[in-house]
Amino acid sequence: MELRQLRYFTAVFTERSLSRAAERLLISQPALTRQLRQLEQELGATLFERIHTGVRPTAAGSALHEHALQILSMADACRRVAQSAGPAREMVRVGLPPGLPPGWVQRVLAETRRRVPMAELAFTDASSTAQLRMVREGHLDVGLVHQTPPSSLQHRELFADPFGLAIRPGHALRGRTGCRLADLDGMRVLAHARDQVPTEHDRLVAAAHDLGIAPEWHFAHFSENALACALAADAHAVLLTEASAARLLPDWSWLQLTDPPFLMRTWLVRHQTTRSIVMDISEVMIDTERYGPDVA
Repeated sequence: MELRQLRYFTAVFTERSLSRAAERLLISQPALTRQLRQLEQELGATLFERIHTGVRPTAAGSALHEHALQILSMADACRRVAQSAGPAREMVRVGLPPGLPPGWVQRVLAETRRRVPMAELAFTDASSTAQLRMVREGHLDVGLVHQTPPSSLQHRELFADPFGLAIRPGHALRGRTGCRLADLDGMRVLAHARDQVPTEHDRLVAAAHDLGIAPEWHFAHFSENALACALAADAHAVLLTEASAARLLPDWSWLQLTDPPFLMRTWLVRHQTTRSIVMDISEVMIDTERYGPDVA
């Protein structure tokens, strides 16, 4: 299959006529017909059927059209990159979990542009469990996870934020300065599903069991829609960090969870052996302050 054949195919698809497409392409109609037949033979499918006004695409032709446009667009982009005067940039794929400190990613981007200008960061939203799998399989260069990484991966703890409870307006705990785990007995509490923060999830459930208390846990996958999930569960409180509570539940009071305290840790993970630019980006992330001035 040649790019030329795809260009001929998209022209016929647009014009709905072999003769008009041939005129547009500045080739003879028989030559265009031969190229289309070769393309159909390679694909093993008929792409057009003749009608009295010209041709119309078959189901296979319609399915191919979108992919052909993407391929041609990528080919044009390759040409532009090759012809550009600037040096090529290297892509570094980074996973982002929910609950990162506000503004931290923007500061990482700013520092990357300053310190590693040849790097192009591509972010993917994913849970900790998914990121660890994607790093192992080579789909991510760097993962940022909220669970203890395996020893097979290079890892470094970036920061740890205390967990607390966002308390529903009108609840009796509002107005207090802190909240003990024992205070959750009998409360309906919305918390992240295990694959989002597995280490603290397991510790929290075990600690509640050891204290002999029975919170009514509602474990769910949520990030941006914490309020909707809390209302659907009719939760009295939501377990999350202070920064997330301020952003997602601004009308709920946040109390730090104490006795015992719980922390949401964030680790950077990558393969032991990797590209030098991935190691450079890892150093940028390690050096970037958790909190700092906003970056435009």
